[in-house]
Amino acid sequence: MRRDEPGRRRAAGSTTSPLPELPEVEVVRGTVASTTLLAEPDVDALVLPVAPAGEEDDGVQPRAGVADAAVRYGIDLGDLAERSGLKGSAGEAHTIHLPRASGGTGPLPWSDLPLRLVLVGTGSGSATDLRRAGAAVARSTRGLRRVVTTLGADGGADGTRAVVEGYLLGAYRHPSRATGTPPEPPARSLVLLGRHAESAVAAARIAAEVAWVARVLTVTPSDTKTPAWMAEQVTRLATGAGLSVEVLEGEQLAAHGFGGVVAVGSGSAHGPRFATVRYEPVGGAPASQGPRARPGSGGRHVVLIGKGITYDTGGISIKPRESMVAMKTDMAGAAVALAAVLGAARAGVRHRVTALLPLAENAVGASSYRPGDVVTVHGGTTVEIINTDAEGRMVLADALSHADSELDPDFVVDVATLTGAATLGLGRHHGALYSTDDRLARSLEAAGEDTGELLWRMPLVEDYREVLRSSVADVRHVPVEPGVGGGSITAALFLQRFAGQRRWAHLDIAGPARATAAAHEVPEGATGFGARLLLRWLLQLR
Repeated sequence: MRRDEPGRRRAAGSTTSPLPELPEVEVVRGTVASTTLLAEPDVDALVLPVAPAGEEDDGVQPRAGVADAAVRYGIDLGDLAERSGLKGSAGEAHTIHLPRASGGTGPLPWSDLPLRLVLVGTGSGSATDLRRAGAAVARSTRGLRRVVTTLGADGGADGTRAVVEGYLLGAYRHPSRATGTPPEPPARSLVLLGRHAESAVAAARIAAEVAWVARVLTVTPSDTKTPAWMAEQVTRLATGAGLSVEVLEGEQLAAHGFGGVVAVGSGSAHGPRFATVRYEPVGGAPASQGPRARPGSGGRHVVLIGKGITYDTGGISIKPRESMVAMKTDMAGAAVALAAVLGAARAGVRHRVTALLPLAENAVGASSYRPGDVVTVHGGTTVEIINTDAEGRMVLADALSHADSELDPDFVVDVATLTGAATLGLGRHHGALYSTDDRLARSLEAAGEDTGELLWRMPLVEDYREVLRSSVADVRHVPVEPGVGGGSITAALFLQRFAGQRRWAHLDIAGPARATAAAHEVPEGATGFGARLLLRWLLQLR
């Protein structure tokens, strides 16, 4: 067993993979009409917001700073927007490259101003639309130095947060290991011109950081990302944030009763791990939590559990080749749970948060577990194995039972890329939410609405429990009969057994954890879905 106490860093050597740096965001008071900022030589662009016109109007509606910019530049920006076909929809962007003066002509009105103007659509001005607008700024200003914008200046703290969050999420690009060169960087610095709450900028930055952590870990190729490597990253990141870490491996896993993790990892040359990360708030509720957080009022204990299958071949029940291609992302749940507890520490969440990360590679080998085996998981429950490609619920069963019997949590939330059935039912824009507690479910749904990481509550259908009955063990982990249906539901029913009577929720993120194409603030590939959602939920939890 390895334990790393707060303040002690483990040397991870060449296995470490530093996370990319987020671009800077700064706030400058003033207006486009009066600021001297636009005359500074390293300011490469001015970004201005526009909204859709009303039903009886033509063109677009100017938002904060557009009228001042039109006067200062001496340009009819509305006419340019209309001629470009800009509608003001959320995430639209149109770049205007202004010419320099030539020959004997006198100075142009914009001679001392940025020669690049970007008009960005804000849609309805909702948080979702402003996040998309922020992401559009990141896309349209990539590779520049400083970029000034009035976007969000008229949206209050929530508007500022949405814009900055969208910008930082949109600025992300997956690290390139094929060429060894980094992707094209975002603008070096985004300057928010106008009245913006610094606290909103800070909150947005933390939210974006947790998504970046989850994305970078999830997209790492599995020839690098073994369970041992993942455990090293957990240790490095957690101890760097002042959190305590415990990692079990080898015989320690069996000694602690983690039979599911041992069975799933038995066919791989890369042995499994079980990592625990603990965050303990210092003192009472921090003042940054607002008036609802009263110092000394105490907090709850939340356990976050993330499925950490670093690669999934399906085991003996091997997957088709096409289905294996994306399986380096099958540990997205563990990345999300880790990112959320790191974010809790950064944001000063007033509750205790423990992340449990069962890490294994589901490979094909002479010692692989097999269909027909009976595996004893944590707590002594015996499980009849029907399909070794349903390995995620086996490692989650260990973690859920451990949380219930030994950690005494007030809330348990597990997150996993668990079933293709969830993707078939909900597509890639919603995660499936299962819970035994209505208030917990509503609060998670609300956090998803706030962050744009949407959840759809699914039923725990009692009649479906029958298909998990076994004649040789306490329970089957999947139905034996083909074509039963409801695969995401039966998976959740299996997990519920191990959560005991705790206030529990299960997030099946198999769909939204991976994107087939980039859209707005979501990159192609690993999305980090759920990390911002869980952080927002923790911050709002009473």
